[in-house]
Amino acid sequence: MQAAKHTTSKTQYFLEKEEQYGAHNYHPLPVVLTKGKGVFVWDVDDRRYYDFLSGYSAINQGHCHPRIIETFIEQAQRLTLTSRAFHNDVLGEYEEYITKFFGYDKVLPMNTGVEAVETGLKLARRWGYEVKGVPHNKGKIITCEHNFHGRTISVISFSSDEGSKKDFGPFTPGFEVIPYNDIAALQAALQDSNVVGFLVEPIQGEAGVVVPDEGYLAKAAAMCKEANVLFIADEIQTGLARTGKMLACDHEDVRPDILLLGKALSGGTMPVSAVLADDEIMLTIKPGDHGSTYGGNPIACKVAITALQVLKDEKMAHNSEVQGAHLRKELKALGHEHISIVRGKGLFNAIVIEHPKKDTAWDICIAMKKNGLLAKPTHGDRIRFAPPLLITRPQIDECIEIIRKSMDNF
Repeated sequence: MQAAKHTTSKTQYFLEKEEQYGAHNYHPLPVVLTKGKGVFVWDVDDRRYYDFLSGYSAINQGHCHPRIIETFIEQAQRLTLTSRAFHNDVLGEYEEYITKFFGYDKVLPMNTGVEAVETGLKLARRWGYEVKGVPHNKGKIITCEHNFHGRTISVISFSSDEGSKKDFGPFTPGFEVIPYNDIAALQAALQDSNVVGFLVEPIQGEAGVVVPDEGYLAKAAAMCKEANVLFIADEIQTGLARTGKMLACDHEDVRPDILLLGKALSGGTMPVSAVLADDEIMLTIKPGDHGSTYGGNPIACKVAITALQVLKDEKMAHNSEVQGAHLRKELKALGHEHISIVRGKGLFNAIVIEHPKKDTAWDICIAMKKNGLLAKPTHGDRIRFAPPLLITRPQIDECIEIIRKSMDNF
């Protein structure tokens, strides 16, 4: 295996198991983790690392947050699943909590992030036909270049990442892809009266934490409203305090027509996602039109309530804003010749590596791993820095020193 020279025999044992028996659809760093607590994870050789990926922002509250784990265990010992064939005594409580938390009439609970995206797309099309009056099967949804909304066939149909699309066609029609952060392109696309929705990430995460111009989201939302088009915000990675606000859209006081949440909605314990909208949109879906066996299961509902309450009680959005600003300032202060760009909001950040060698970002991540920090490259030359939101100033400073040392040694 490629990373064998960086691993112990114990680590190598687990890597070889995955190589032999698992599908080869990921390329992880050569580290095998066995325990997590707060901002730290430990590998099978008991080496401790700062986690600077947070499960792609699924672990905003920190690894194994005690309140979340307590809720999980308590509900798991009581009732885990009823399916939606029957009612349970937790779902209504959760629906009331999350709709009031974010200010919407209704929630549709799902499991994974991409299920939330697919649900949002279906809702937008159903609303387009039943409310807006678009001719049937003509509804169009606008998306952005370099997006990442998941990997189902429909979602990769509007991806601009060829690696995600190669040999998976034919693809689903009904999407128009425009440049991200381009108001003029959106204005032109909205001229089509068959457009029912605009699906957008407030900050493009997988693309390398690409932050749009200030005012972009507010202008886009206003233009959608004028054109009678639904503004669909994919806040699965940017939401839940990651960017220094509870939602990234909050930075511009934008209220999406359809809000998509996931990842940290369970504090990293299980797949939980949610689609929020008002009655005019949500009630176009009738019994039998859409669903999920596990969506709205009792554990997910109880855990999501606690996960949201932890974010609020522990003021994690504020800490994300403060520590994120400090992290970016210190990264820029490094002045390293191979860091061409530092960007982000809150504790959702990335650096862009400029180096003639193709795998430099990967090699830097290997160096950081050796020095006690885990991060992962994306699109070859970008490294995301997104630690759990309870990280402290002294811990940030220690991580900056690890990054500096790793870059210098490299």
